[in-house]
Amino acid sequence: MQPAPSLFDPLPDEADNTPPDSTPPKSPRAKRQAAAVEPAPAEQTLLDLSAAMPQLLHMGTSSWSFPGWKGLVWAGDHAEAALSKQGLGAYARHPMFRTVSLDRAFYRPLSASQYATYAAQVPEHFRFVVKAPSLVTDATVRAADGRGMQPNAAFLDPSLAISEFVQPALEGLGPRIGSLVFQLSPLPRAWLARMPELFQKLETMLAAMPSLPTGATVAVEVRDAQLLVPEFAALLKRVGATYCLGLHAKMPPIEAQLPMLRALWPGPLVCRWNLHQKHGAYGYEEAKGLYEPFDRLVDPDPESRDVLARVIVATVAAGFHSYVTINNKAEGSAPLSVQELANAVLARLGSAASAPSAEPKPKT
Repeated sequence: MQPAPSLFDPLPDEADNTPPDSTPPKSPRAKRQAAAVEPAPAEQTLLDLSAAMPQLLHMGTSSWSFPGWKGLVWAGDHAEAALSKQGLGAYARHPMFRTVSLDRAFYRPLSASQYATYAAQVPEHFRFVVKAPSLVTDATVRAADGRGMQPNAAFLDPSLAISEFVQPALEGLGPRIGSLVFQLSPLPRAWLARMPELFQKLETMLAAMPSLPTGATVAVEVRDAQLLVPEFAALLKRVGATYCLGLHAKMPPIEAQLPMLRALWPGPLVCRWNLHQKHGAYGYEEAKGLYEPFDRLVDPDPESRDVLARVIVATVAAGFHSYVTINNKAEGSAPLSVQELANAVLARLGSAASAPSAEPKPKT
């Protein structure tokens, strides 16, 4: 058996996926039409690529209700609303998709029954990456247009985090939880000036988390590069959580975030690849306009992809799960990004087999 590759080797839109039970019922005809969503036929090369992926690797996209994925994910034309309600089952039958990011939970807490409706649509091996509600992860109460209105008294509240997020997810998703992600929205300057207090508040909340199913993890994603300090990694390690590698234009490139993973090594990987660096911190809408209908790679990012593939291979070889979700705004088409990342992983797996590392395999 070859030793595990080392993580320390030198470097060479979130759709409105409303659960089926949370909107008014439609006419029988509309239901029949929505239920007709079928997966696009998979070519043999894609099936072979899927079969070559490590079992501990779960790749997928950020949401799923995109009509432009016709031929990539869906067979036939479907409206966004139909895909939102009835597309998850077809999505989960795509050979490359073993996870999805439930981003809707960030905007409004979901109930256990809503989570259970999602879980019932996917196979046993499928895992969900779920974003915690902004109710507890945003330090600011915001207006409908995103403007900050006042400080959020519920920010990082342990009781609310459990009652409005963790417990319903546990009850509804059960063993299909992959990662529960607390994505902290960009922080006001007042909080960034009081980082020890912030870290203590975050640690108190994370320490209160109940046990998760085997293989699942709690992760924290940030939107402020100032937080990427040893103290942050240390508190995550103390409470058994991990850092969510957030590939976003508001954050440094992937290489600059690797010290956080090294400080937590060995352990699971949670990565959300959201927005290409070229668009800048506030370029989400610009990327959406350039990339729609999300059916081709417009801005390939092979550098980030190769580094991410290296981290994935090291993580799964060390015996830990990797959960990776990709947004359409990362390169132009999330399904094609997943496929290209899988090809990069496959290339790394071949290199690992032919060039063993001198570093001993970390113990789990």
